[in-house]
Amino acid sequence: MALNSKYSLILASNSPRRKELLGWVDIPFTIQGSDVEEVSDATDPVEVALDIAKLKGESVWDVLIDVEVLNPLIVASDTLVELRGKIYGKPSSVDDARMMLQELSGNWHKVVTSVYLKGMINNDAVSKSFAVVTKVKFADIGEDILEPYLNSGESMDKAGAYGIQGKGLTFVEAIEGSYSNVVGFPLNEFIGQLKDFLGCGPDETNWRDRFRC
Repeated sequence: MALNSKYSLILASNSPRRKELLGWVDIPFTIQGSDVEEVSDATDPVEVALDIAKLKGESVWDVLIDVEVLNPLIVASDTLVELRGKIYGKPSSVDDARMMLQELSGNWHKVVTSVYLKGMINNDAVSKSFAVVTKVKFADIGEDILEPYLNSGESMDKAGAYGIQGKGLTFVEAIEGSYSNVVGFPLNEFIGQLKDFLGCGPDETNWRDRFRC
């Protein structure tokens, strides 16, 4: 990419949490959600998350290339929860959410968020992936806390059936690692990875100028 050519940053997600977090980077972006089937043949949770983020990113990339969006840079992401080798995505029902939270209750688990970047560098389509893992410890979740949470509906669109940024914070006893990663987007790590993707030097301060308003 020529230095005077600016990217159109595209968030390949309809998640309001990722929209909010990416907004804190102070880069203009638009949203193009992906409806690709989120499946992976991998068994390792990090590899699963990386696979799914790539699927989302590639599906949106294909759409935007077809409609000739000017110089797109795709940001796709996926979050999952893992406990003792079992992977938890979004619950399919309230009963499924209850089961997830009962299994996570009283235990340390891992939250894995992957990010997939794709854009044109020197006229070549280039991609980059990374994943961040955070450990979260739940207290024992009593029925007096669990049932009102399930009734709130908050659990239904979140990996592991909880959101740390909402009422699910009442479950959390301890956290080791990135808080924003648990919310659904590892913000600090993303900034470093994005600057590296752009080829920014360590002292470059105007990297936000690479993006089209």
